[in-house]
Amino acid sequence: MKITFLGATKIVTGSNFLVEAAGKKFLVDCGLYQGKAELEEQNYREFDYNPAEIDFMLLTHAHIDHSGRIPKLYNDGFKGPIYAHKATCDLCQIMLPDSGHIQEMEAEWKNKKRIRKGQPTRGPLYTAEDALKCMEIFVPVKYDEIIQVSENIYVRFNDAGHMLGSSTIEIWAKEDGKETKAVFSGDLGNNDIPLLSEPTMIDNCDYLVMESTYGSRLHIRNDQKAELFLKIVSETIDNGGTVVIPSFAVGRTQEILYEINKIKENRHDEEFLREYRTLMKVPVYVDSPLAISATQVFKENMDLFEDEVKEEMERGNNPLEFPGLKFTQTADESKALNESNEPSIIISASGMCDVGRIKHHLKHNIWNPKSTILFVGYQAPGTLGYEIVNGAKKVTIFGEEFAVNARIEYIEGYSGHADQEWLMNFVYSFYNKPKHIFLVHGEEESQEVLRNKILENTGIGVTIPEYGETYQLDDELRIVNRIKIKKTLTLKNEVLERLEKLKDELADMEVMVKEDMTDDELRDEDIFRINEKIKDLEQQILNVVEG
Repeated sequence: MKITFLGATKIVTGSNFLVEAAGKKFLVDCGLYQGKAELEEQNYREFDYNPAEIDFMLLTHAHIDHSGRIPKLYNDGFKGPIYAHKATCDLCQIMLPDSGHIQEMEAEWKNKKRIRKGQPTRGPLYTAEDALKCMEIFVPVKYDEIIQVSENIYVRFNDAGHMLGSSTIEIWAKEDGKETKAVFSGDLGNNDIPLLSEPTMIDNCDYLVMESTYGSRLHIRNDQKAELFLKIVSETIDNGGTVVIPSFAVGRTQEILYEINKIKENRHDEEFLREYRTLMKVPVYVDSPLAISATQVFKENMDLFEDEVKEEMERGNNPLEFPGLKFTQTADESKALNESNEPSIIISASGMCDVGRIKHHLKHNIWNPKSTILFVGYQAPGTLGYEIVNGAKKVTIFGEEFAVNARIEYIEGYSGHADQEWLMNFVYSFYNKPKHIFLVHGEEESQEVLRNKILENTGIGVTIPEYGETYQLDDELRIVNRIKIKKTLTLKNEVLERLEKLKDELADMEVMVKEDMTDDELRDEDIFRINEKIKDLEQQILNVVEG
C-alpha cells in the first residue's frame, strides 16, 4: 500500500489523499483550498494524478474543504463511484451546487477586475450545474457495515462525531498474501458536540492518518461554553445590541440552534424568565439559504443524533425549532434585518466571513459598540474572520473600511474538531496500536505539539508529511516519491499577489500624498520627510527591478 499526500499538509484545507493498493488507485477526499489568495489559487492547478485513472473515492464528510474539488475532478475525467455516508450524500446535494454558485459569482467579479487591467479572463473552477452532474456517481453507505469495493479491498465507515454523516474510514487491502489496514480519521469531533454522537473508537490498524486541527489546544467543556454563550448573548441584548454569529451553514448553525433551543426551553422557569426576560423575547434569524436547506437535511437524519436528543424528541421537543426562530430566504428579507433597530440574534454564513450574507451583517454591525460579533468556529489565516478574531482595529468589507467597535467574542468550545485531549484519547483507544501515525489537516505548529505529545505518551512514530510525498507502507516505512511543483507554484503566486497588493497600496498612497500637498498648513519639514520616504521607496523598487 502507498499513500500520497496531496492536500491538507501543514494546513487545514484541501484534503486529498491518493492510495494505491491491491492493483487499485483511489482517493480519500478531494477538498477545496480555502484561506489566503495564493492558497485558493491551488484549486486551479491540474491534479497530480490522472483523474480518469482513479477507480473510486472514499469521502469522509461533506464540508467543502473535503469535498469541494469533486466537481472539478469529475470534469477532468473521474467517473466514480464515490462512497459516502447517506447523510453526507444528502448534504453534498445542496453544498456542492452552492459552492459552484459561489465559484461562478467570484469568477464574474474577478473577471471584471481583470478586464479593467487588460488581463485575460478565466472561467469558474466549476458551475452549480457541474456540481449537480457529479452527484450521479455518489453511492450512499451506512455506518458499521464492511463493504467490498474491489476484489481485495474492503472498507468500513464509522461515525466520526464531527458533523452529520462524518466518517472515520477503515481500509483493508490484501496484496501478495498479506493484509494491510489503514485508518483515515477524517475530521474528529469531541465527545460533547451538541446533537451528535461521540466519535467511534477504532480497535486496531497498521497505519493511521489523523487530523490535527487543535493538536495544541484544549476546548472549554459543554457546561462552560453554554454559560458563556448565555452571558455574551444576554448582555448584548440587554444593551440594545444585535448578536451577529458567523457560522458554518452546515453543522455549526444547527448546533447553535440547539443551544438556543435549550435556553428557550426555560420559558416555564419563573426565576430564569425574570433574569433573562429580554433575551427570551428576542427574535433569532437564520439568514443563509444553505443553512436553511441543511437544517432540513438534519431533520431528515435525526436517527444520527445522540441518545439524549432522541429522548427529547420523543417528548415532543424538536431540537431545531423554538418560539421566535425565523428563516430568511430572500435577499430582501436579509436586507430588512439591518433596517431594524430592535435587538436580535442573526446567524449567517459563511463561518469565516469571506463570502455570503454575513458580510452585509458585519458591515452594518461591526462599527456599533452595542453589537457583538460572536465567533463559534475555526478561522483560517487569510480570512476576514481571522483578522477580526485576532484584534484588527479596522477591516475592509466590500471595499469600504470600517472601525471594529463591536464587542468581539470567540467561544472555541463550539468547534466541531477534537481538541488535543480527545485526539490523544483517539490514539489511546486502539487496542493494537498503529505502527505509525501521519498528521494532516493542521497548522504546522499545532502538528509539532501533537507529534511530541504522541511520542512522549505512546512511543508511536509520527510523521508530518510534506505536500506530494508518497510513503510505501510496509515493514519498513519509506518515502518513494516527492512532487516538487507545489512549493514553486505557491511562491510564484505569492509574488504576483504581493505585486497586486503593492499596486493598490501605491494608489492609496498617491491619493493621501496629493491630499497632504494641498494642505496650506503643511510645514516644510513635513514635506521634506514625505519626499525622503518616497525617495527611499523609489530606491527599493529600483533595487528589486535591477536585481
